[in-house]
Amino acid sequence: MRPSRFNVSPDTPVRWHVLNQLWPYLLEFKSRVAIALACLIAAKLAAIGLPYVLKYTVDSLNTKDAATGLVAVPLALIVAYGTLKLLNVIIGEVRDTLFGRVTERAMRRMGLRVFKHLHDLDLSFHLNRQTGGLSRDIERGTSGISFLMRFMVFNIGPTLLEILIVTGLLFFQFGLSFATIILASVIAYVAYSMKATNWRTRFVHAMNQADSSTHSRAVDSLLNFETVKYFSNEAYEANRYDNNLADWEQARRKNRLSLFALNGGQAFIIAVAMTAMLANAAYGVARGDMTIGDFVLINAFTMQIFMPLNFLGFVYREIRGSMANIDNMFALLDTRSSVQDEDSAPPLNITRGEICFENVSFSYRDDRPILKNISFTIKPGEKVAIVGASGAGKSTLVKLLFRFYDTNRGRILIDGQDIRKVSQQSLREKLGIVPQDTVLFNDTLLENIRYGNPDASDADIEQAIRTAHLDSFIAQLPEKGETRVGERGLKLSGGEKQRVAIARAVLKNPPVLLFDEATSSLDSGAERAIMEALSELASGHTTIMIAHRLSTITDAGNILVLKQGELAEQGTHQELLMQQGEYARLWTLQQKQED
Repeated sequence: MRPSRFNVSPDTPVRWHVLNQLWPYLLEFKSRVAIALACLIAAKLAAIGLPYVLKYTVDSLNTKDAATGLVAVPLALIVAYGTLKLLNVIIGEVRDTLFGRVTERAMRRMGLRVFKHLHDLDLSFHLNRQTGGLSRDIERGTSGISFLMRFMVFNIGPTLLEILIVTGLLFFQFGLSFATIILASVIAYVAYSMKATNWRTRFVHAMNQADSSTHSRAVDSLLNFETVKYFSNEAYEANRYDNNLADWEQARRKNRLSLFALNGGQAFIIAVAMTAMLANAAYGVARGDMTIGDFVLINAFTMQIFMPLNFLGFVYREIRGSMANIDNMFALLDTRSSVQDEDSAPPLNITRGEICFENVSFSYRDDRPILKNISFTIKPGEKVAIVGASGAGKSTLVKLLFRFYDTNRGRILIDGQDIRKVSQQSLREKLGIVPQDTVLFNDTLLENIRYGNPDASDADIEQAIRTAHLDSFIAQLPEKGETRVGERGLKLSGGEKQRVAIARAVLKNPPVLLFDEATSSLDSGAERAIMEALSELASGHTTIMIAHRLSTITDAGNILVLKQGELAEQGTHQELLMQQGEYARLWTLQQKQED
């Protein structure tokens, strides 16, 4: 299974410039961000004041007067210590609560932006992507945004600021040796963390790839549940899934071992630095240059430095992963559809409904042409059928008309308007389709029908249900129209799904209707009933019918016969039979099969 093409190579530098795209989301709540930053500064000042309160408390207790019991000064210092500790926590919680709204809104905005962008991409992108892996890319990307916005603002900058302040205090109060030890340990820790993290990024990358592949395999297999059952390939699917799990297991193991190496090195640097600082402080106390309170102050400051420093290592590791995930998501946003609207493209205006294909040629690949110089005109309100053997290019004509792809050569006109010059949304609003393979949402029957026109009234929906001959079927269901259809409509038969698609088209009521093998899953009795309903529906509309069973299109005003991507014949049913060409051959073949 192919990994996502958006996974970033371990050797690729982190694209820090993507952070510029996050600033607008921060600025949406300027007052909240300002108050949160003020809380951050207050919390840091309280944190730095704690060791000093502890020092003076110890020094006041380490006196002759303190031996008789607690006096006013140490008691006040103890109360002050507790108060500062409480304030540090409370202010931090207020800060997180205020900024939480900012991060949540940013995740919502970005998630919606990616979702809308994916719907703007062309059909070929989605045909070449695996939905499971794509959803994981989006999920990781939005989570990465949340992490970066919280920790870049409230951890990395404040931690570095605290290190500089504490280092300065140690230098001016206790001398160069203490400041040197702290700075050297910080530099060593950061340098080791960055180098080790860069080294282990390849293992994180491999783990993410394995995770996406495993998830995609599971989703793909479950979406094709019926196919698996048809061929009794449960064991085969389980074996393939287990192979993906084995790759995931190995990637996880390597990632865990590399994490052990990183954490072990960081712990060693911290241990050496702590030992050096405390030994230096103990030596100062022994010489009489420092008090016991100073020793406690040094110990508290050292621990206070290394606590965020240790967290800084974690943050850097997560930033590497988060930036890779955000990079995947922004790569999705950078992907451009091959089908683009022109700037200020006007809406399509249909007054008559004439459709004209002028010398249209198209191929999905350069070495395999699908349509070759096709030209025909569908008159306003005319019913036209398109027939031909499998692979002749019938459904491709529909995709080009909906502008899922642009023609390689030639053009398609609706009422004289080139569909490449109008907006895609307005074009598709004027077209209705009953596809051969109807895919339904995992929702109720009524909501799936309402999808044809979300603003339709209940009366309109009931009329569409009757037109599609769904009323008797729905009446038999225990939950009637509230029956859920399952994933992709798995609980409905092919014919029932096609009737839902017909009801959708009825509800949309566009000026141009397309039926792509619309009755292929219906029995003969249902087919006749549906064809009568479709004939009534098509009245006054320009109608295109892609047909496999030729008996369903004998009343068409014009029949286009495609053969190997070319327009071989056209005419009415009787005219084509008299020509004794490709249509007559297909007709004779189907008649023999029915006999």
